[in-house]
Amino acid sequence: MKIGSRLKALRKERRETQLQVAQAVGMGDRHYQRIENDEGLPGLEIFSALADHFGVSMDYLAGRTDRRDVWK
Repeated sequence: MKIGSRLKALRKERRETQLQVAQAVGMGDRHYQRIENDEGLPGLEIFSALADHFGVSMDYLAGRTDRRDVWK
């Protein structure tokens, strides 16, 4: 699963708009839309902020695992 698909699924679970997510992590809404549509990738800082916002690991967000939990 690609990053955009994961982001879209997580956003819909939380019933948030693309604008709400973009504002929560400090990025422009158009940039977020491009990432969710798999038209680009976030930088590391935004990628980390997105994982934190949704409470998932970066590995989950990247599609490297199906485990959502953040390992400590």
